[in-house]
Amino acid sequence: MILDIRYLFLRLGQALLVLLLAFTAAFILLSLIPGDGVTARFADPALGLSPDQIAQIRTETGADESWISRYFLSLGGFLTGNFGFSVQTGAAVSTIIAAALPSTAVLALSGFVSALVLAVVIAVLATYGPFAWLRKLLDSVPSLFISIPVFWLGILLIQIFSFQLGFVSVVSPGPAEALVLPTLTVAVPLSAPIAQVLIRSITDVKASGFVKVTSAKGAGELWILVHTVARNAVLPGLTIIGLVFGELVAGAVVTETVFGRNGIGQITAQAVTHRDNPILLAVVVIATLAYVTINLIVDLLYPVIDVRLRTQPGAASAGKKPADEPTRRALSTTAASVGVDLDWDDKDTHS
Repeated sequence: MILDIRYLFLRLGQALLVLLLAFTAAFILLSLIPGDGVTARFADPALGLSPDQIAQIRTETGADESWISRYFLSLGGFLTGNFGFSVQTGAAVSTIIAAALPSTAVLALSGFVSALVLAVVIAVLATYGPFAWLRKLLDSVPSLFISIPVFWLGILLIQIFSFQLGFVSVVSPGPAEALVLPTLTVAVPLSAPIAQVLIRSITDVKASGFVKVTSAKGAGELWILVHTVARNAVLPGLTIIGLVFGELVAGAVVTETVFGRNGIGQITAQAVTHRDNPILLAVVVIATLAYVTINLIVDLLYPVIDVRLRTQPGAASAGKKPADEPTRRALSTTAASVGVDLDWDDKDTHS
């Protein structure tokens, strides 16, 4: 069996724990900020509300309850899908999030895919490029990309591709056209850490003994890259993809603000301005849910990609996984090429 059920339940439990801790930390930090959204919204003298009326609003919204009581009320609401109501508009937070989420999801998905493609292209050309100067140049590109602030990159892209070259319209663009520059803004800094890890991983795998054996048998570089190097170099890349997903969420928020897109970024900026804690808490939980989901998927992909991480019935109790005869011959050939003698135990010849 490829995946151990106990491992699956362990990872699910860890994901739920991370969600609970993120909710608790966000709630405590928002509660520690002096004042609250109700006061900021209704204490304006222009509204003409008396202190008694403001106190009644605080009572109706639960703003005057103790923090521990509000914590369990909010936690119970989140567990049942009730995120509360916006202090600023009075609308249900779930309705506000549902209206803004599709735009952010499209931007995040397009930026994520573009970042992966860009990172793979940079990594392959930096390790298999035809010229030494090109490989050296591309090897330094991720360091440049990772140091570029997202908001500055967005403004720079607008200045170059919209105002100077006129390639992308900023006045009433179509849905696809309006997604081009925001996608690049998200993808460029996100691709940097992925490309860095892939470059180092591909370089290490290329220097491995089994790759030299495959090359000595007459396999071409492209075949080796696709069938041998890529499969062994992808695991570190998967790990970094899960880790940088948090940057994708943050980058999407900043990018939407720069480009004026109606999404999670816009409502988050407005919620910060108006101290709308229910919306901020919901955004934190949703971002954390997306983060732990991606990392859970990455963890579950490990045994699918790398056979060494798969479990077999009976192998765990024996303390090791038995190898069949063809596998032993292949491992022995590879080990002999690098001067290692594998001493197989005959009693483990058959599983």
